[in-house]
Amino acid sequence: MVRTPLTPEERERGERFGRLLREARGGRSMTEVAASAGISAETLRKIETGRAPTPAFFTVAALAHALGLSMDDLAARCVPVEV
Repeated sequence: MVRTPLTPEERERGERFGRLLREARGGRSMTEVAASAGISAETLRKIETGRAPTPAFFTVAALAHALGLSMDDLAARCVPVEV
């Protein structure tokens, strides 16, 4: 399966999402948060670094739960800022 290339907006949204997750994780280890969310540490690493900028909905929901974030807050904070 060939994936279509990401748009610049999708890449930027993925980077914002990754920053948000890193900030929310705080002093917790990547392994701890990944295990709590039921995903691999490598998957979390890819999401946090923007290499997986479009994770599945259930992955995002599991991470939000593990980090104590609301889905509404995540969505609002990952929308591009209007200039």
